[in-house]
Amino acid sequence: MANISAVAVRFPPGGSDPVTVFPSMLNVAANHPNASTVGLVLRRGGGGGGARLLVAATYTGFGSPFFPRNHSLEDHRFENTPEIAIRALNARGDLAKLFTFDINPSDDNIFKIKQGAKARHKLSFVRAFLQRGAAPPARRPYAYLALNSEANAGDKESPSHSLLARICLGEAAEATLNGSGETKKLTESYIQLGLRCGGAADAFTRLVSVFPLQPEQLDCGAAHLQHPLAIVNPVTATPVFTYSGLTAVAVASVNNYTVVFLGTASGGLLKINLDSTMKVISRRSISVAYGEPVHPIMQFDPSDSTYLYLMTSHQMTRVKVAACNQYSTCTECLAAADAYCGWCTMETRCSLQHECTNFTGANFWASASEGVQQCPSMTILEPEINIDKENPALIIQINGTIPNLNGTNISCDYGNNIHTVARVAGDYVNQFIYCSLLPRKRYPAFPDDQDHVVVETALRVNSKNIIRANFTIYDCKRTGNIYPKRACTSCLSTKWKCHWCPSTYACVSNHSQCDDALQMKKKIDCPRIVPASLDPMPTGVSRDITISLANATFSKETALECHFGTDRTFEARWVNSSAVECIHVLLHTSEKSHLFPVNLQLKDRPDRFIDSPEMMTVEVYNCATGSADCSQCLGREDLGHRCIWSESSSSCRLHSEPPHISDVCPAPEIKKIEPLRGPLEGGTLLTIRGRNLGRRFSDVLGAVRVGSVQCVPLPDRYVVSEAIVCQTGEAQEAFSDVVTVNVSREGKSRERYSYVLPMVQSIAPLNGPKAGGTRVTIRGSRLDVGSELRVLVNTSKQCTDLSRNDSTITCTMPSAELTTAVRVCVQFENKSCASYNITFKYEKNPIVSDINPKKSQISGGRTITLEGRGFELVQNVSMVVRGIGREQTNCKVHTDTVITCPSPAASNITAGSKPASVDFYLNGRLYADDRPALDEEMYPEEALHISKFSLEYYADPQFFTAKKEKWIKHHPGEPLTLVIHKEPDSLGLESNEYQVKIGLISCEIQIVSDKVIHCSVNESLSTSERQLPVTIQVGKFNYTIAMLHLGGGETAIIVSIVICSILLVLSVVALFVFCTKSRRAERYWQKTLLQMEEMESQIREEIRKGFAELQTDMTDLTKELNRSQGIPFLEYKHFVTRTFFPKCSSLYEECYILPSQQLSSQVGSQVQETHPLLVGEWKIPENCRPNMEEGISLFSTLLNNKHFLIVFVHALEQQKDFAVRDRCNLASLLTIALHGKLEYYTSIMKDLLVDLIDASASKNPKLMLRRTESVVEKMLTNWMSICMYSYLRETVGEPFFLLICAIKQQINKGSIDAITGKARYTLNEEWLLRENIEAKPRNLNVSFQGCGMDSLSVRAMDTDTLSQVKEKILEAFCKNVPYSQWPRVEDVDLEWFATSTDSYILRDLDDTSVVEDGRKKLNTLAHYKIPEGASLAMSLSDKKDTTLSRVKDLDTEKYFHLVLPTDESVEHKKSHRQSHRKKVLPEIYLTRLLSTKGTLQKFLDDLFKAILSIRDDKPPVAVKYFFDFLEEQAEKRGITDPDTMHIWKTNSLPLRFWVNILKNPQFVFDIDKTDHIDACLSVIAQAFIDACSLSDLQLGKDSPTNKLLYAKEIPEYRKIVQRYYKQIHDMPPLSEQEMNAHLAEESRKYRNEFNTNVAMAEIYKYAKRYRSQIVAALDANPMTKRTQLQHKFEQVIALMEDNIYECCSEA
Repeated sequence: MANISAVAVRFPPGGSDPVTVFPSMLNVAANHPNASTVGLVLRRGGGGGGARLLVAATYTGFGSPFFPRNHSLEDHRFENTPEIAIRALNARGDLAKLFTFDINPSDDNIFKIKQGAKARHKLSFVRAFLQRGAAPPARRPYAYLALNSEANAGDKESPSHSLLARICLGEAAEATLNGSGETKKLTESYIQLGLRCGGAADAFTRLVSVFPLQPEQLDCGAAHLQHPLAIVNPVTATPVFTYSGLTAVAVASVNNYTVVFLGTASGGLLKINLDSTMKVISRRSISVAYGEPVHPIMQFDPSDSTYLYLMTSHQMTRVKVAACNQYSTCTECLAAADAYCGWCTMETRCSLQHECTNFTGANFWASASEGVQQCPSMTILEPEINIDKENPALIIQINGTIPNLNGTNISCDYGNNIHTVARVAGDYVNQFIYCSLLPRKRYPAFPDDQDHVVVETALRVNSKNIIRANFTIYDCKRTGNIYPKRACTSCLSTKWKCHWCPSTYACVSNHSQCDDALQMKKKIDCPRIVPASLDPMPTGVSRDITISLANATFSKETALECHFGTDRTFEARWVNSSAVECIHVLLHTSEKSHLFPVNLQLKDRPDRFIDSPEMMTVEVYNCATGSADCSQCLGREDLGHRCIWSESSSSCRLHSEPPHISDVCPAPEIKKIEPLRGPLEGGTLLTIRGRNLGRRFSDVLGAVRVGSVQCVPLPDRYVVSEAIVCQTGEAQEAFSDVVTVNVSREGKSRERYSYVLPMVQSIAPLNGPKAGGTRVTIRGSRLDVGSELRVLVNTSKQCTDLSRNDSTITCTMPSAELTTAVRVCVQFENKSCASYNITFKYEKNPIVSDINPKKSQISGGRTITLEGRGFELVQNVSMVVRGIGREQTNCKVHTDTVITCPSPAASNITAGSKPASVDFYLNGRLYADDRPALDEEMYPEEALHISKFSLEYYADPQFFTAKKEKWIKHHPGEPLTLVIHKEPDSLGLESNEYQVKIGLISCEIQIVSDKVIHCSVNESLSTSERQLPVTIQVGKFNYTIAMLHLGGGETAIIVSIVICSILLVLSVVALFVFCTKSRRAERYWQKTLLQMEEMESQIREEIRKGFAELQTDMTDLTKELNRSQGIPFLEYKHFVTRTFFPKCSSLYEECYILPSQQLSSQVGSQVQETHPLLVGEWKIPENCRPNMEEGISLFSTLLNNKHFLIVFVHALEQQKDFAVRDRCNLASLLTIALHGKLEYYTSIMKDLLVDLIDASASKNPKLMLRRTESVVEKMLTNWMSICMYSYLRETVGEPFFLLICAIKQQINKGSIDAITGKARYTLNEEWLLRENIEAKPRNLNVSFQGCGMDSLSVRAMDTDTLSQVKEKILEAFCKNVPYSQWPRVEDVDLEWFATSTDSYILRDLDDTSVVEDGRKKLNTLAHYKIPEGASLAMSLSDKKDTTLSRVKDLDTEKYFHLVLPTDESVEHKKSHRQSHRKKVLPEIYLTRLLSTKGTLQKFLDDLFKAILSIRDDKPPVAVKYFFDFLEEQAEKRGITDPDTMHIWKTNSLPLRFWVNILKNPQFVFDIDKTDHIDACLSVIAQAFIDACSLSDLQLGKDSPTNKLLYAKEIPEYRKIVQRYYKQIHDMPPLSEQEMNAHLAEESRKYRNEFNTNVAMAEIYKYAKRYRSQIVAALDANPMTKRTQLQHKFEQVIALMEDNIYECCSEA
């Protein structure tokens, strides 16, 4: 058709005569993507005719349901354009006649559908073709059209079906249009018939088919008909292959096979091989496109039919018809049954036929149709060769498809470059090859444990190995040597030709090597040991053993030895001709039991044994091994072991004859049972561990019970004496009882086993997709019981990945076939369901319809939006890019129809790469469209997942400044606008995908185009840094374009120079005056500076040395500590009482205690801390008890009424004499009283807080919660303490305790004044020892019988008093014991053993004490001159040393330790020189604060990090819940100031809880908090407070050192606090249900810890005191008045008024 463009003309032509041209002549093809056009060029026979064009096209006119009206500029066909037409391609001298119909102007050569039918039918033409083959001369040529008639969806009477149209092209002898004959009209030559595949019931009407074409009688239509002819009966055929979604077909006939290629709607290509009977013998599939249908037009390459062209909407692909090279062997190649593939013998590869050299020759190429049996092979006729054979040769028979080898260069290849010459014999049909065997010296080595070696040989033709086979070389001598214990039997039973020689007792390969070799021909004739069972032998006991022989041909003179393994031989004596006795066999073993082999060997031939085909053994046992208790010992009787148990020595020994020892074992001892709970129905596998649990299984059968319920032991799980595993029986009701084992005596467990009834209450979520993967949580109670749990879905499938605790089971739902509600059965021990009404509904799978954008930069991070529906069922989504994606990215579900995913970064990307396949995992399941299931077992390659989506990766965008400069100058204060240029790319980025930053300041993007981005900065860029990076970010791609340089103006520079010059002149003048006046002081200051430099050097050295020492000590301490035992945590009840009722005031807490509580006057008493509120008896006289209990019960009911309690609290707070101490006391009492109902307590607290917020919001909201001045503020403190206790123990406890230990150790590193408490190392300036006291360490060897240790080396300082030494000794010995259990310093004596005979009791004050300035100095180690390594003994004192009270309470007028008091009354007595010498600039020692701070910094950082970090992305529940509550209240009141929210959060958590804990470690730990440690913790607490504050610290030289010390760290700590608040804010909110569940768990965990009656009685005292005011308030409140709560309150007063005071006074 190339000539069409050459002769085409414009219509109308340029001539003078107008030509009538119909539009239907010009519109040829269907111009629409859903339409089709097919055509043929029909060439006339003879020399005078012209070509014609047959075209069939889909109607696409306006108004059809298939092609709706479209008013765009598309070129639609006109309504009168025919469906089928034959046009002229020859203008016949008149260009106006080009493309006219053959018979013009009639419509006889066109075929049109009526206008009404066009609206109901769409004709899709599939193929046009001419009939092929050599037809008889009389047969007319035909043109065929294959088409589908697609009915409108609403037309049920006219279903879609496939049609075949045939057009007769006229007789071969007919002339052209201008000749003598006439061309047939289209209406006369057209016949249409249907195509149907299958029977009437299951007929397929839409087909991609190949039908046999049969000639019809009406083969050229009928001239008398005015319309085309349609045959009623369709052409029918039986379906050869069915598949859903076929779109294209191509057929080839290859090597006796018919090969059908089928394109699919999902972009796949199927290849089906049919044999001559049209049976499918193989099937393969590949993917050629991503989810795009293959176009119906699929053609073989005309120039190379081994390639197939196919199209999809976006690509054309050239596919090779077969991948033969994937098969490596001939068997694989021919078994694949691929018509195109065959075995190329001489090249030893699977190939297409034309790719094989000499493929036209006979037997060079074997096709699949010939079968696997035609694969070339060779057979070695004598494959077993004796190693002693002389000049052996190989005779090889050739099988299968191999060409004639005569005239070729052939040889035998043995590997390792060994070849031997071969020659061909026999005819072509039966070819034989003769080749020499490889030389004897080149035989391969025999493996150590084999008597033969397998050798592979290959037939080498023209330097290529084409076939191969194996043969065997054997050696009979090795046969006997390999199996020496059965040499004769092995020799005569081997498959080789071997013979046994009795005279030499050897295996030989030749008769001539042995004279008597013919005597034995069968292995049964061999002399052999007859195996017999021997009684077990005790170790170390001698015994004779008799061995029977069969076929013994030896004389009695033949010397034999008994052999029992390595180096164990004993003398053998002939008993008779068939028996031998081993004399005095003595065998030893240290094992419980050991089997020794029993063999007989020839004494003169130690390597020759009498055959023992079935190994005979003797068991040797040792009673002393493997029997830990009586039952294990006596139970060995069943094994034939004569062992007896000795109770006195608790050992098992050999049972000698009398004296007789009782064989009754002690009662069973049960040490542990697990699990401890199981369901009522039984079936739980109960494991019982202990001692003496039976000697054998029969002992325990029927002997195990749980209470009265039988437990059936399992024989395969029973371990003698040590363990029983039994299956519990069914119980009628829930109960708890011990487990008993009755084995002659009864043993009981200490633990109790409980039968319980598990309850299942709910499942969440209630629905999920049928693809499965939904993670469900089943809630209930007692769900962790039993040994086995299954969750069945619809009684068949199991819920997987189970995890459970007492109240929840979590598992992953399986997939389902249908969308329906299914029953979920929780099954314990494979019994009945514990849930009867729990259902889960399977919904339709979510559908992902599209993703946008479909492009990403290589760095990834671009937001890909998934559109679809059903996403509310999705719990988690991830995105994977196959092949090039680096990682799986997690997505976020926004709505039911939208999910967003960041694109993964890509690797191995090259320019022009095709789109990468994208997959999504919804709930962990690979997303796939709901398509018909394929037979995965039969055709696994077709079950491969083909993704519906793809993502194109492009290079990261490139950005630069206008002139590509790397520096941009900018003057601060001026507006800044940046113009960023970008290289054009194909990503199509939106403006919101760019992010430009200058330093940390965002640059607001205003204009975005393909090449330029404009952005501006509105805020000031004033910063301490002079250079700021300009960065642009797109997804994860981050690029620094340039650096912004901040500079000042010229005017500012000039002014600065002038001012600096003036200042310089003034400075010179001032310096001259200063130097003149200060010459006299210069020497003094120089000396001072030298001292400061020296001090600085010392400080530097001290910090370095101190940090190294402390790190070492703290590392050792950390190793020794055990989290559960080493840290002395207080129990929860003591933590609560100390926190709620502190005995000393703190910064934010008023000091208060229970009104009825009396403080102990015994400081340091070892009496266990008690508190009236802890659980115990409510001590009231019996005569008062009934009324008071009833009154307290009624009062408790009132307090559990929210309206009463709120009115009650407000009424008390309005009383002027209701002090802060009373408010805090009431709040703590209420917390104790309502501890069992924390959910209710929380709701009360929230209501009271709302009232407090309302009151604060109207005044100054920032002051709210600053102090504890109301009941609710103290309630909040208590609530935080309860909720944070677990977090405190698990997370903060360890770093806090290590910090306290570090502080204590650092203080102890230097001198400490025992009276003033001041120390060389401290954090608090007020406690700093401002003297340079030289102290040397002393390592003392101390013995002390206490705290679990006998002696230790203790480090002290020589300046320590004896009390300080005792404290350090006690701390060393009792470091893992709670402080409350330590002995007190006053209760112990310290004795020094100066020599072996002299010892001294060391005391702080005695007759040897020194007196200075009228004061007595406390004794120290230096005073007593105690040397390094001295031996000291500490012991509990018989009588308390009353001569000295506590050192720190001594009168400073009479005593001192390191420094004398510095008050003026003493100072004026000293000379000026002396005072100056001792007190040179005491502030110089302030640098010691820095030394201590530097050493402790790591521990402080660890503590702050633990407090202000979120563990596992989850903060404490209470913090998240309460912060959300504060934000909600602020939002309701329109408070938008972020500072206010920050202050509220700080006041409610850090200041209210953490500061209280930091300053009072004795609330958390059982430790001694000294005054000095308290002072250091105050500095740390102040730093924490400053970190949480928003106000800037205005610090100077006059600021207190407590604030200056951590001034540099405070800004960094503030960032951590703000980040902590932001992380909590950004987390998903907690529901009320989750919080209530947490609170209920806290209540349950610590129930029955407190005496709520005492708390109620204390609250009642306040109620009694303010009775009238409370009644008035209840009357004034409408709600309480309506419910008459004031009358109930009066009832409480009436019940208790006459009793409480007198009863309590009596109590």
